[in-house]
Amino acid sequence: KTQIKTHTNVSHPLVHTTTMSLSFTSPPRSRSRSRSTSNHTLFRFLFIAIAAILCTHAHARFVSHDLLSDGSDFSVLRLPTDPAVESACEQTYGFLPCTTTVLGNLFLIIVYGFLMYTAATFLSNGSELLLEILGPGIVGGLFLPILGALPDAMLILVSGLSGSAEVAQSQVAVGMGLLAGSTVLLLTIIWGTCVIVGKCDIEDSIALDSTDTRGFSLTGSGISTDIWTSYAARIMVISVIPFVIVQLPQMLNSTSGRHLAVLIGLVISVCLLISYCLYQIFQPWIQKRKLEYIKHKHVILGLLRHLKMRSLGKLLKDNGEPDTDVIRKLFATIDENKDGHLTHGEMTALVVGIQFEEIDLDHDDAVTRIMADFDTSRNQLIDEAEFVNGVSRWLQGAKRSKVQGGDAGAHTVKFLSDFHTETKREHDLLDVGGQGDEATEVVENATWISIKAGLLLLLGALIAAAFADPLVGAVDDFSTATNIPAFFISFIFLPLATNSSEAVSAIIFASRDKRQTASLTFSEIYGAVTMNNVLCLSVFLALVYVRGLTWDFSSEVLVILIVCVVMGVFASFRTVFPLWTSILAILLYPFSLALVYVLDYVFGWS
Repeated sequence: KTQIKTHTNVSHPLVHTTTMSLSFTSPPRSRSRSRSTSNHTLFRFLFIAIAAILCTHAHARFVSHDLLSDGSDFSVLRLPTDPAVESACEQTYGFLPCTTTVLGNLFLIIVYGFLMYTAATFLSNGSELLLEILGPGIVGGLFLPILGALPDAMLILVSGLSGSAEVAQSQVAVGMGLLAGSTVLLLTIIWGTCVIVGKCDIEDSIALDSTDTRGFSLTGSGISTDIWTSYAARIMVISVIPFVIVQLPQMLNSTSGRHLAVLIGLVISVCLLISYCLYQIFQPWIQKRKLEYIKHKHVILGLLRHLKMRSLGKLLKDNGEPDTDVIRKLFATIDENKDGHLTHGEMTALVVGIQFEEIDLDHDDAVTRIMADFDTSRNQLIDEAEFVNGVSRWLQGAKRSKVQGGDAGAHTVKFLSDFHTETKREHDLLDVGGQGDEATEVVENATWISIKAGLLLLLGALIAAAFADPLVGAVDDFSTATNIPAFFISFIFLPLATNSSEAVSAIIFASRDKRQTASLTFSEIYGAVTMNNVLCLSVFLALVYVRGLTWDFSSEVLVILIVCVVMGVFASFRTVFPLWTSILAILLYPFSLALVYVLDYVFGWS
């Protein structure tokens, strides 16, 4: 029960104010007192919070005319409308609250930011459910990256659509701050945190799964990834090309070609977006082909080692060429029925004794690979000449693939050991395990999961579309009220709203202390930054070009280039990241903020 009392107070002959006091009376007690008390407390909090926002519109106004009196001891005033006060704050959609105060705008940023975080969470959960049903390919390569960047793209879009060109020019700084802030946050704080929480002991340039005995050793503890993660980092570096193109007129001190540079950058950005989505679609096929090649090299190594043990002499001559006489003797020992041909059964008897290291390869698969490579006549038999040629080719290939360390010459054991080292390293980089397990899972209740995924995606998209504009307006109003540039507010706060769900998931996933999870985590980080650099930038450049806005974000672009290139190049050519790399990554975040401030407000960059 709420009682509302009003009274009139005249403390100034020209000012008439009305104050309102609220008093709450507790409801009757019931047996569920704790529940009703909790609900009532929540109602109070929400009511007071909403009232606080709405009351920010209350202003005391001075009257310069039309003073009336009824003869009593106090005056009655008719207050005229003050257009300046009413136009100071504009409600979004005509009903959402707005305010001109610092605390009020801060509260609105928190509320709208939480709603954007909710939208990002719904989109992420819906995407994962969709991926679970439909698998990778078009869903994993096209829809998931776009949906992940949708909240950021929405905020950037509405930042340049509001009002006149002058208003859009001032608010577009919010979009640039979000774009730069998301990229820097992902590659610095989140990247470094994932290294810390996912650290394992490092042995022979590989992090040992679920082994963390060295504590916070800066060099002996860290994470390692596969080669696919390095490829993702290289793609991320390539994705910054549109930033360089748009920035070229400023670098050349030219004003005539800025609009054209924005158009060229937009076209290239869209092309990179399409290329990246196609790569994501076909990546599983590419990965499968490369893993098949590595398995083939394991078969070669296993067979050559087995033949070396069974041979009556060296497989290589003193000059390093294959010893065909020894290989023919091997053929004779394998050909059990002495008919001059090796059948599938005879090759199976040979392969049964081979131990294929580092891979789970059955013997039938190995025999199939050997028959396909040796049987050039395609008659399902291997004659002596085909056997000699096949083994000779494999020996020559193994010699060419040996690691640096001098010419092994006729020392078969030496070059086979080198070939094993290189094959093991390639296998570790390409396959960290677990790829095949997920593909064989059968999803139950696929229909219900599909409906749930669709509802989550729809709800997330609607929330993001509805509250992106109010959030941008609140940031712009907060910037006006505090005299803090809108770029810094959006750089710090907005990425926390749009990337929090992704950040928490990445950190939790990395904390499993496995190389496979580390590879997936960092691949997703690089992928998210790539989508920022192509999709979100495409939206931003389209706004600048269509609305005829001015591109004056030199310092912001420089920060994006520095962070992306440094972290991208660093991750492109190594797969092991000791703990000390996390410190450098995290320090890049305050460095980025300080660099923008110095360039903009000390050197006057634009």
